[in-house]
Amino acid sequence: MVDNRYATALVIGSVLSLLATVYLSVAVGTPHWYQYSSPPVKRGDSNVSELIKEFIDGEFDEKTSRETMFRLNGTLGLWWRCIWVPSESHWFKEPNPKMETQCVSFTLPQQFSLKYKYLGNHSSEKDLLRTYLWRCQFLLPLVSLALVFLGVLVGVCACLCRSFTPTLGVGVLHLLAGLCTLGAVCCFLAGVDLLRQYSSPPEGVEGSLGWSLYLALISFPLQMMAAALFLWAARSHRQNYTRMTAYRVA
Repeated sequence: MVDNRYATALVIGSVLSLLATVYLSVAVGTPHWYQYSSPPVKRGDSNVSELIKEFIDGEFDEKTSRETMFRLNGTLGLWWRCIWVPSESHWFKEPNPKMETQCVSFTLPQQFSLKYKYLGNHSSEKDLLRTYLWRCQFLLPLVSLALVFLGVLVGVCACLCRSFTPTLGVGVLHLLAGLCTLGAVCCFLAGVDLLRQYSSPPEGVEGSLGWSLYLALISFPLQMMAAALFLWAARSHRQNYTRMTAYRVA
């Protein structure tokens, strides 16, 4: 028989865990972790069409991709990089062309590729710090989600076995998931700061944090609160069970 306090803690913890998982999943799948605000594209600028084609269809080059994002209100995510482009092919003939977002995903080899201190120059010194920060910001959210799903499986098994003991494990898994989420956000922010030191935005272009990053940041305290509730329920239930057993023996 589970006390109402413990049952309430489990329900609230499960809701918080669900919200955190949804927020983190949306954050991972959207490209708005960091965004650039650029001046309007000038009509008659033939170089813009070449930049768009190179960004979408060409081989990934960090320097060229970053310059294109500077000029076309680019956004950066964990899996995607996007630019704001005219939807019509003859946009330069119209006074106010209709704009749309074009996104390109990072391939798995690109996620694990080496970074260099001089962007686009593969013969320059390797930037191992930025390389591992990029890899961690890609891997840690996936590890966090995997830990939460493992916690769900443990919780389901606990319900089927009618045992309260595995709740402690569920709490520990959520605690580790929260730390992974926080680590991913910190790695991303550190990587962006290093990148800004090597290639600062030109005059008139402003960079800012996007809503996807804030969703990931919100999911961290939700996961930690869920972990605290699970751990408290498991520990309190065990202490209560120990006292009841001692009372019966006496």
